[in-house]
Amino acid sequence: MKAVEHMSVKPGMTVEELIEAMASSGVLGAGRLARAARLLAEIFSQSDYQVFMAVAGPAVPGGLRLLLSSLVEKGLVNLMVTTGANVTHDLVEALGFKHWQGSLYADDRRLKAEGYGRVGDIYVEQKAFEALEKEVYRVLDEVSSSRRGEPFAVYELLWEFGSRFKCVGEGFLLKAAWKRKVPIFCPGIYDSMLGFHLWNYAQLKGLSLNMARDLSLLADKVFEAEKVGVVILGGGLPKHHVLGACMLRGGVDAAIQITLDRPEGGSLSGAALEEAVSWSKAKEESRLVTVIGDYTQVFPLMVAYALSKLK
Repeated sequence: MKAVEHMSVKPGMTVEELIEAMASSGVLGAGRLARAARLLAEIFSQSDYQVFMAVAGPAVPGGLRLLLSSLVEKGLVNLMVTTGANVTHDLVEALGFKHWQGSLYADDRRLKAEGYGRVGDIYVEQKAFEALEKEVYRVLDEVSSSRRGEPFAVYELLWEFGSRFKCVGEGFLLKAAWKRKVPIFCPGIYDSMLGFHLWNYAQLKGLSLNMARDLSLLADKVFEAEKVGVVILGGGLPKHHVLGACMLRGGVDAAIQITLDRPEGGSLSGAALEEAVSWSKAKEESRLVTVIGDYTQVFPLMVAYALSKLK
């Protein structure tokens, strides 16, 4: 056994020093965070790992857009699975709209009257989605004529948006993915405002998506990888989609999960990563770390630590 070392917190400490202090403590949430940060540094730094990210919840409106796009730009993420909502909010910001700091205890009738929608304590203007519809239609008009009715894979369509959208500012995740040819898979694309716009365009002008092609590319990536390291923010469909695909190779080699959900209800979002071993989504000898927390707090600390180890 190893004794718990009490953490010494000093003025001017770096994130690296703080995480190392947590590692010396080694227990409870501090210990888990330190183990996750060290594992993240390892899978980022070792060339035999392919890094797959699963991103649920409001990562983009919640302030992680620039962080996620920078990881793609640096070549530290090889593919991503996320929600239609995160893609939607990425496109909204690309058009120059902002997400605003608000309150969990807002008067939602007043917000509606003033033209805002609320995500927790984040506000976004409803007119942003009207602008999104117009820009989506413009891009689809450009690309559809050349396809001659051939269906898009969703990742292909997202690359088209990344390359053709009128972009304002930095941190455009889909543009970074297009430039690096990192596929972003979105199995729940229709469960979003973007999805509604795609569906409506299909009714008016015709548009076909072949989501089986997305799964085929995801399977190819799984088979090609020497090792797979998975980083899971939240849970839900993105988590299941990544881990499920990794059953094709007998499971992941390493995985980090940051979640606020609990296991008692049997939901996948709250399931311990060790549960994945029973389904061959994770190998018996795989390295698995679950951190209980809000990933908008925890993940930036882990990334800061991991990047400090890449210098």
